[in-house]
Amino acid sequence: MATTSRGTPNAAETSGVLSDPPATARRITAEPAPGAGATRDVSDPDGGRQTEPADWAQFGPLAPYVAAEGVTDVFVNGSSGLWVDYGGGAVHDPDWACDERALRALAVRLVALADRHVDEANPCVDVRLAAGIRVHVVLPPVSTTGTLVSIRVPRRSRFSLTQLEQAGMVGIHRARLDAAIAARANLLITGAAGSGKTTLLSAMLAQAPAGERIVCIEDVAELQVRHPHVIALEARQANVEGIGAIGLDRLVREALRMRPDRLVVGECRGAEVRELMSALNTGHDGGAGTLHANSIDDVPARLEALGALAGLDASAVARQAVSAFDLVVHVERAAGVRRIACCGAFELDASGRLLVRELRP
Repeated sequence: MATTSRGTPNAAETSGVLSDPPATARRITAEPAPGAGATRDVSDPDGGRQTEPADWAQFGPLAPYVAAEGVTDVFVNGSSGLWVDYGGGAVHDPDWACDERALRALAVRLVALADRHVDEANPCVDVRLAAGIRVHVVLPPVSTTGTLVSIRVPRRSRFSLTQLEQAGMVGIHRARLDAAIAARANLLITGAAGSGKTTLLSAMLAQAPAGERIVCIEDVAELQVRHPHVIALEARQANVEGIGAIGLDRLVREALRMRPDRLVVGECRGAEVRELMSALNTGHDGGAGTLHANSIDDVPARLEALGALAGLDASAVARQAVSAFDLVVHVERAAGVRRIACCGAFELDASGRLLVRELRP
């Protein structure tokens, strides 16, 4: 991969995050050398990066695919075979084969690497391995087509807001994004799965002053922020005895005791939305969260649904959201290109219901 003089990806490379390559994906036939490939970023005091290498050998016959440059996802659909996403959509590999017994053993081994256990009594497990690689496993009989393995591979390059702008993701919204970070506005980044929410939020948070303390809370750690003072908290599922679970809502409360300058919830998907909005309403400026929504008009309904899980009615969610979030940034993936579709602000309509008013550039 070519780099600029500073060792960061250039604009041409950055477009790989935003647009899809040709449908014909590069086939990998040789297994990479052990220790080569993806890395997980962690902060160091000087603002540089340290890395935790992935051991590709642990992925067995899937190693050449997981280690391949540009791969974002690897799917094994039981008897239906292997699919690999090189950034342009999942592509079936007709030459790959693995019998059910070997596939199940591989799935069990991958889950065990994260000190978790998967079996018939606990057939659905999601874990994070070294280098931030996320593995999700479903066993029969829950899966009727054999063992299912879904592997999410994080991007190996961290893109700045300027690089995203050069690649066409930011468009005409750069000045508004810069102003929001400088003014410590509370942000809500919305969009469908794979639209670039995490990529954009990571780049925006990297713009924060070096003296600010950023605390990121996620179900599975995916935010990778190039900033010297980032603290990452990750939720924990219950063990085989059904104890030990630590949810996002509790982690938000714990984070408030860490004196964060910016409180970030990587993805709001449950009761933690109440804790986040409450925190942002009580003097914690500069915070942010992401939310799955197909369009900016769907955002109020999504927030209301999550608020209901936390015991909030629509009216309470509306009042909290209007006060908590200063800017809504909606991203989309259309025709293979990821971009900011629009920006908006929460308002109440005449009946007190929540809506998003689109902001003109």
